[in-house]
Amino acid sequence: MTELNKQLLGYRRPDGTVGIRNHVLILPTITCATQTAQRITELVDGTVTFIHQHGCAQVGEDYEQTFRTYVGMGANPNVYGVVVLGLGCETHQAKSVAGELKKTGKPVEVVSIQDHGGTLTTIAEGAKIAAKMVQDASMEMRVPFDFSELIVGTECGGSDACSGLSANPAVGAVSDKIVERGGTAILAETTELIGAEHLLADRAVDDHVSKRVYEVINAMENRAIKMGVDIRTGNPSPGNIEGGLSSLEEKSLGASTKAGSSPLQELVSYAERPTKKGLVWMDTPGHDIEQLTGMAAGGAQVVLFTSGRGTPTGSPIVPTIKISTNSMMFESMQENMDINAGTIIEGQETVDAVGERILNEVALTCRGKKTKAEILKQHDFGIWRIGPTF
Repeated sequence: MTELNKQLLGYRRPDGTVGIRNHVLILPTITCATQTAQRITELVDGTVTFIHQHGCAQVGEDYEQTFRTYVGMGANPNVYGVVVLGLGCETHQAKSVAGELKKTGKPVEVVSIQDHGGTLTTIAEGAKIAAKMVQDASMEMRVPFDFSELIVGTECGGSDACSGLSANPAVGAVSDKIVERGGTAILAETTELIGAEHLLADRAVDDHVSKRVYEVINAMENRAIKMGVDIRTGNPSPGNIEGGLSSLEEKSLGASTKAGSSPLQELVSYAERPTKKGLVWMDTPGHDIEQLTGMAAGGAQVVLFTSGRGTPTGSPIVPTIKISTNSMMFESMQENMDINAGTIIEGQETVDAVGERILNEVALTCRGKKTKAEILKQHDFGIWRIGPTF
């Protein structure tokens, strides 16, 4: 890395964390409020939101996981302040979400469609509050921070036969570099680690973590078996098959290389923030948007996303650096992909050399460079539902 890009710049938050973006988030806690939230973002520059179908008729662990995800999105260091927008009669009450978010010390306000007398008056009130937050946010100054304060999420989607040879091991090299500098790297996609679990269990820091590896793998497999599918012996994605992968285990062996070679420190549940530095496994599904949302809610400030087939995926609050596994796809989808790791396949660069390029891109992104997904406003959001809607 150049001397310039060794220094990261971000926004220091009241709770001590550092964000690399300064968003004002309009957070709809119920699907009924998402269109209203969208209208507010159209009126007020500097705000972001997301469309979803959650927030009501949820119970038990499913309710708790959705609640945790809402809070995690608002608490993410990339968010300066939050306007929590509710309907009023939903299960996930806006006031409850706001109460948790206020513990971070950041600006948090609540707006309710029913309390404000309808959609139009709510849009007006929400926009007024958001405009003030954006102006306050614009006065924040970037300050230097260290790699030890960075949480980097990793994922792969639309894999091909090159994924496990180029982009994924290059991201693994970055993961090791982040860990060496005292930071945190999140490995996700439990579904796509089936068949490689023994490799990660062997790297666990203790027996408890090793046992947790097998517990989360077995739980994921059992969910599929209850629906009459044995996913270990098959491959549920047509795109992966067309990309040259014959089985889920083959994909898993390639996907696991994103973890590099560092010891596995802990396993956290979906949308939970890591409690330890180093390599951390978050239990998420393989669904690209749901796992990306989980890592964002878990505090990741930036995500490294590899693909062999190509994808426009991004997050409303977390810069998502897209890395191509092959040069042909990179050339055809340059508007979506940020870095080409296909040079490894062609023998032009080593895995470490591409890893260094990716790390440099992380530093530039922390200093304000926008990713392709950010430029295209690819504000994807989806929560891993673990229970039915009632």
